[in-house]
Amino acid sequence: MIGCGGLWRSLMKSSGATELNSFYPIRPECLNDVPPTRFKPRAGKTLSARRWHASFSEDGQLNIAKVLRRIQRGGVHPSIKGEVWEFLLGCYHPNSTFDERNELKQRRRGQYDMWKAECQKMVPVIGSGKFITTPLIGDDGKPTDPSLIGAPTSDKKVLEWMQVLHQIGLDVVRTDRALEFYESEANQAKLWDVLSVFAWLNSDVGYVQGMNDICSPLIILIENEADCYWCFDRAMRRMRENFRCSASSMGVQSQLSTLSQIMKTVDPKLHQHLEDLDGGEYLFAFRMLMVLFRREFSFADTLYLWELMWGMEYNPSNFSKYEEPDRTKGKEASSSAVNDKTLKQYGKFERKNMKTGHAEENCSLAIFLVASVLEIKNRRILTEAKGVDDVVQILGDITSNLDAKKACTEALKLQKKYLSKTKKA
Repeated sequence: MIGCGGLWRSLMKSSGATELNSFYPIRPECLNDVPPTRFKPRAGKTLSARRWHASFSEDGQLNIAKVLRRIQRGGVHPSIKGEVWEFLLGCYHPNSTFDERNELKQRRRGQYDMWKAECQKMVPVIGSGKFITTPLIGDDGKPTDPSLIGAPTSDKKVLEWMQVLHQIGLDVVRTDRALEFYESEANQAKLWDVLSVFAWLNSDVGYVQGMNDICSPLIILIENEADCYWCFDRAMRRMRENFRCSASSMGVQSQLSTLSQIMKTVDPKLHQHLEDLDGGEYLFAFRMLMVLFRREFSFADTLYLWELMWGMEYNPSNFSKYEEPDRTKGKEASSSAVNDKTLKQYGKFERKNMKTGHAEENCSLAIFLVASVLEIKNRRILTEAKGVDDVVQILGDITSNLDAKKACTEALKLQKKYLSKTKKA
């Protein structure tokens, strides 16, 4: 989106925070309200535009192993985050060519345009550059303003979808309000459109608060709305169970259960203390897992954390799994089928899982990240926490004080410890 030459050089000569604001400018009146940014691009460590473009062969195949090493050392430069993330999230296979990706991109854009047009027929505000924050459907199940609706609401799926559109609008208004990007109604509408189309196409999950926080960075980083939608779709393929609701539970509770098991294994003393405080269900970690630490980091640091996580969790088979789920079902590569050369195409976290044959569901790097935060605060929790509210307050202190790379490194150590102990057990 922004040229990287001169800006990259100036970033290398300074603390970086001011220049990062050139990519994600903050509204002047909000400068004192946002956490300071710790991340800064570092020459020789951060994946630069030059190194990124040099990682492709003449026909477009990507040396993903080389890219992952660089990301895991120092993240991705802001000027190329969007295109790098498309690979990290499984939108494209690293062995695809430029021509193959362009063909796929055009096909996906056409598909999104068709889906959006379908939604626009039902609610003409979609695609207009505006969005709604008031209910389309009243408590009586009838349209509040028939002029805003272009389809009958007798269909249950249509009715349920229309009932959630104003909630998406309310959340859009609250999303990343400190950023100048969202002073534009057109940019807010772009976020609303993507979330609305996603909710229509994924009625089993629909829309749940927090999806806006996951989608927002993609809206900012990826200029084309259709490309942004597909990237968000891939992100949600990884996270959709977090947002799956029932009358009695939220999907993220399965990850909290896994977190409980990990802590019981790697730090039984701390786990028992939390149990005694009636915090053994780890509900205090709900938000961290739900929106991947969006509230614990500045905007720029969140992006850095996510790309570190996605780089460490990278699995080259994700593209096929997402693109052709029926064909690849049950055919994931086993650890015995992966040699040392192939393993280099996997991120550090996923590589360890492949080597050990560990394929536990709901055992993502994010869970080990939360565990690492608990370990960092171990002493304070054990000595100061007299109730769950104290635990929440102690963990709240990590905002703007948590180092993303250090947290990921500690998470990998905990993964190793956990796998070792479960193997012995």
